[in-house]
Amino acid sequence: MLLFVQYPKCSTCRKAKIWLDEHNLEYESKHIVEDNPTAEELRKWWEISDLPLKRFFNTSGMKYRELKLKDKLPEMSEDEQFDLLATDGMLVKRPIIVSEDTVLVGFKVKEWEEKLL
Repeated sequence: MLLFVQYPKCSTCRKAKIWLDEHNLEYESKHIVEDNPTAEELRKWWEISDLPLKRFFNTSGMKYRELKLKDKLPEMSEDEQFDLLATDGMLVKRPIIVSEDTVLVGFKVKEWEEKLL
């Protein structure tokens, strides 16, 4: 069973949900704002993903810009970055798909096809 971490008002998340449903993939949906991932969850997902930690930040979001994170992130430790992400789901890039051995951040059809089908 997949964990689908998403924000229902996000158009990319809605497209990803349609894609999951069209491919009959079973998933548990988690609302990223109402049930924000913890720093521990985010760290685990990051370790599985092999992605740079910055990819977990919603760099196009208003909150990211308000906090001027573009300039602050390079100076922050990993622990500080995880703690910050855990404070507000709007800081986290979405959607996120989590399985036992795969974590996908953002919706890229080709990548999802390769990893999930």
